[in-house]
Amino acid sequence: MGEATSPPAQPGPLSPARRKRRRDLTPEDRAEAAPDLASVRAPVKRHRSPRYRKLSPVSSRCDSGICVDRSPGPSLSDTDCASPFLGICGSSGGLTAPLDLHIFREYGEKCYALNRESEKKFHPRNCLARQPQVTAEDRCKLVSWLIPVHRYFNFCFESMCLTVNIVDRFLQTTPVASDCFQLVGVTSLLLACKQVEVHPPKVKQLLSLCCDAFTGDQLRNLECIILIKLDFQLATPTVDFFLEYYTNARAERQRPPGRTVSTGRLARRLAELSFADYSFNSYLPSLLAISALKLIGRMSHPEEGMELELSDYSPCVLEDCVERLKLLVALNGESLAPLAAYEPTENEFNAEL
Repeated sequence: MGEATSPPAQPGPLSPARRKRRRDLTPEDRAEAAPDLASVRAPVKRHRSPRYRKLSPVSSRCDSGICVDRSPGPSLSDTDCASPFLGICGSSGGLTAPLDLHIFREYGEKCYALNRESEKKFHPRNCLARQPQVTAEDRCKLVSWLIPVHRYFNFCFESMCLTVNIVDRFLQTTPVASDCFQLVGVTSLLLACKQVEVHPPKVKQLLSLCCDAFTGDQLRNLECIILIKLDFQLATPTVDFFLEYYTNARAERQRPPGRTVSTGRLARRLAELSFADYSFNSYLPSLLAISALKLIGRMSHPEEGMELELSDYSPCVLEDCVERLKLLVALNGESLAPLAAYEPTENEFNAEL
């Protein structure tokens, strides 16, 4: 007997395009184009890589593994009618949106009372008491480094305020090694930007600023630790809100708008300088804000005193903070000089509105 031969392979199923072409052929063409069954092979199924669908949109600017809900605070608003604080927010970095004057008249006092009541809860007084390795000088160097980093990314002033608050609150709860202190700073900046900014920085960008001394896993792990230590409470009252409130309150008293803008800009810069000085850690954000406005107003327009009735602090407490700020101005007059030279006019202020 001869050897058994295997039956010829049957042609595979036709695709819709080939079926259409076959229907269009005439019987003669179909006979000419008939394939040789011996040479026809079964179609080979190609391997396809599995497709993964994202269950929820992920921001391309966030790659740290943890995204904090950016709940809007009382100082954020996107309304059309802007307050005089719009000029204050125009720093070299992007800045927070101001309270609308109409919203301020409606809810300003309620928001102020709520933040005044809660600021003591989130105020990290004597945050270095439990730190055996981190000193006030180390903190000063870190904050002084974070300020230009914050400006480099064009972030708002609220982000800087919240960054310092997160650093101090974490220092109050957890001992930190001196060689990891810079990592605490950039991680706090990342958390603050996730809370405030629309586009937080990438982890690689922050690590490159640290000369790649840390890894992405270290930053993400520390991010989790900070969130747990702070009980995920990041929406805290900051100097930015109180500066905005007092500026709007002055505008309601029919102050000249241009003066309100220039005073607010200098007060914001002065408050920024005070972040690096550990001696100001004992002052609440509202006290620091009203004292900065009072001192800048006294220096710019001596004939006009800052209304003490805008705050509920006693004159003695205010003067103590003002005197310390005055010493800070004397030591850092060069950094305030460019802003002091700028004096917006009435037309410029109206154009901003």
